[in-house]
Amino acid sequence: MAGIRQAKKLVSELPAYDSIKALDEVTFWLDSIGRTEGFRVDHRFELIDLLDQAAKGHQRKLAQDYLATDRQEKFRENRLWNTLFDFWRHLGDAYGQCVKQFQSGASGAGAIRKKLPTIVARALRALTVQLKWSLLRYGPVDVRLWGEVGQLYLFAETKRIATETIEIYPDAIGQGTVQQEFLKAMMLGVSSTGGLTPLRQEIAERTVAHFGAMFTLQARPTPGCNDYFDLSMHRPPARVMKGLEPNEMMRFFGAGKARRVLKHLIEEIKATDAVPSHVNLGGMYDSGLVLSVLQQLATYWSDKPPARGSGRRKIAARLTVVHGFREVLRAVEPAADETLDLEQATGTESWIVENVSEGGFGAVIPQVKGDWIKVGTILAVQSEASQFWAAAIIRRITRDEYQLRHVGIQLLAQAVIPLQLAPAGSASSGNAMREPGVLLSPTPDRHGEIALLLRGGSYTPGQGLEMNVRGKRYHLAPRKLVEGGDDFDWAKFKVMRRA
Repeated sequence: MAGIRQAKKLVSELPAYDSIKALDEVTFWLDSIGRTEGFRVDHRFELIDLLDQAAKGHQRKLAQDYLATDRQEKFRENRLWNTLFDFWRHLGDAYGQCVKQFQSGASGAGAIRKKLPTIVARALRALTVQLKWSLLRYGPVDVRLWGEVGQLYLFAETKRIATETIEIYPDAIGQGTVQQEFLKAMMLGVSSTGGLTPLRQEIAERTVAHFGAMFTLQARPTPGCNDYFDLSMHRPPARVMKGLEPNEMMRFFGAGKARRVLKHLIEEIKATDAVPSHVNLGGMYDSGLVLSVLQQLATYWSDKPPARGSGRRKIAARLTVVHGFREVLRAVEPAADETLDLEQATGTESWIVENVSEGGFGAVIPQVKGDWIKVGTILAVQSEASQFWAAAIIRRITRDEYQLRHVGIQLLAQAVIPLQLAPAGSASSGNAMREPGVLLSPTPDRHGEIALLLRGGSYTPGQGLEMNVRGKRYHLAPRKLVEGGDDFDWAKFKVMRRA
């Protein structure tokens, strides 16, 4: 790497069809350059830029592989995550080192003066991607990251380069400003993506990037700037609360024009059932999937983001848990399965409940378990004090500094009842295809509707059902699919009459 010709030769020899190995080699060279003294800062930047550009295709491929990897493939998932995060950490450090060398007046500093906005913007983008990958594993986010974001943006403001339009990367979407890169990190940090699955988090991050030029930033509290960030503190951005005392290091920000444009985009997708071609989300996604993410972002970018529905109180208790639609069925009616064996026992876990509210509870997951854990998983849970199984869904996952996972769980029903379903009009036939399900509603609501858990993909709009529960039959008319998970449908039906 001492000479640019030799460096280009090394880059040309990166393995074209082994992206993990190629990215590992790029990361090695970034680390080597960072540890080696004597480089002129302009030459250091030239080498970092060379490696950055060479890694583009490889990091994109590995990111796609990560999102497509089965969560049970723990070794591969870890390998991909570590490879990608290490690359972005070293890339951010490398650009940050150039800034520090410029500040210290190192040899070659004058030669990169015009490149400073690009270097700072790239460093901020690398930090934002590190934030994204930390969130994909549900945290924790290293406070080091927030400290570096603050230092870089403060440097850009001091040098009056924060709002200068530059070519950050030489591609179609490469133009922007340091301030826009800073705001992308801020808005991602306050968008509450911890309650989204990894794929939805990817869409959320790309949506934030798409709207980056529309966000707003002010030095003082201003209507529409509902969040703030202290450039001098190693803390994440936070909501502006009554009684906050502003200081000269605080910056106040919000969605700005993006809020209105996002609302129009949501309406357009609803009307056309398609994502417009001008919206670059890094891939082709189902419009319903994208819509669910955009609606969450619209909620958290509003003046009044959602507050917790009810207060939580601390509690210490054990909870027996099984996961997945099939195991939920086995738990609530084990006698219905004649092939029962020790599989049910090995699939049962014991969690510690930390707090409880009307709508759910928080729990700690033992480290020896949990490879299947992800947002949106259906559960059957049973407390030590109850003889009944309840139904619940994992809504949020976080990791603490000890790498213990804490989950937020929404309770769907305090007690559930197994049932059998058949297409309307076929239940009396001996050849009717019966499907097992779970009744979540003890009685119909004020609209005469009940909620059911069904096998994933089995809810069909317009398809009436006949329900057999505890020896009684009822005719049901479909009303709506509340949520579709990997292996379950949570749906509402209107009870028409008893058969």
